[in-house]
Amino acid sequence: MKYMIGDIVKGKVTGIQQYGVFVSLDKKIKGLIHVSEIKNGYIKDLQEIIHIGQKISVQIIDIDEYSKKYSLSLRAPLEDRDELENTHLHHKRYYTDKDKKIGFTSIGEKLKTWIQETLKDLGRFC
Repeated sequence: MKYMIGDIVKGKVTGIQQYGVFVSLDKKIKGLIHVSEIKNGYIKDLQEIIHIGQKISVQIIDIDEYSKKYSLSLRAPLEDRDELENTHLHHKRYYTDKDKKIGFTSIGEKLKTWIQETLKDLGRFC
């Protein structure tokens, strides 16, 4: 196999449908960029964004070994790494209140109670 999952390659747009864009990577290998992999958000008309014959960089996100179909992404290679460093994506996120020191600890404390309640309920049905 010439290409691997994760490779970023140049291809030529050969067809556009409502559900995605067909791209020729070389003479033998073609792939599909599903509409959800074109860009974030709603896309009213793919032909406003991409044109047949256009050369684009795509990332291979899946290869079906049996059918030899390639799934491609236009979003992945277009993300600018400098922009990502300045966004909220690199800030540490807390899914609990870090000052209250709760999270998995509270689950651990409740676990014994939950087990006992479940065993009681199971005893009623047996």
